[in-house]
Amino acid sequence: MPNRSKVKSKTPKNANRSWHRGFISLREVRQNNLKGFDLDLPLGQLIVVTGPSGSGKSSLAFQTLYAEGQRRYIETFSPYTRQFFERMDKPRVEEVNGIPPSIAIEQGNTVRTTRSTVGTLTGINDYLKVLFPHIAEPSCPQCGEKILEDNAETVTQFANSNLAGRSVLVGFGVPVPSQMKSVEFFQLLSAQGYLRIW
Repeated sequence: MPNRSKVKSKTPKNANRSWHRGFISLREVRQNNLKGFDLDLPLGQLIVVTGPSGSGKSSLAFQTLYAEGQRRYIETFSPYTRQFFERMDKPRVEEVNGIPPSIAIEQGNTVRTTRSTVGTLTGINDYLKVLFPHIAEPSCPQCGEKILEDNAETVTQFANSNLAGRSVLVGFGVPVPSQMKSVEFFQLLSAQGYLRIW
């Protein structure tokens, strides 16, 4: 609960319910464990709310200031638009003046495991998985030669350029019928003219 001796009210002493521009004026705040105090907060300045656990920091900042600012802002929309917003309860306060529309930023601990990285926490890791295969240039770990995707044309060009005068074995896959035994399959391939099976 804020220390009243350090909070200076800018309102005239003979006008407890008056307020003026440049301040958020709270009167008789009784939200949760807040005990009905008055408070004036200057606009356009950074204000830090501190205190021990249970002193009412969240009750003042979120359930009073944020809730009332958000509630009044939503009331400016049409009834049709308001139905899509989360309804917030009116805080227990006698009077609030000079409060602008408000937003709240909540702290969250997103660390899921001790092995989490910046990439996994931000979600950029999923995009990198898609990006790297398109920009990477893989190479053979033994000889260091670049690995390229081949087709019949590139294989023929490589054989003509690098294997001239040498024997070349060309292999390709043949699907095996699921219900056929190996002996029967080999006999079928021989009947079709295949001379060597790898």
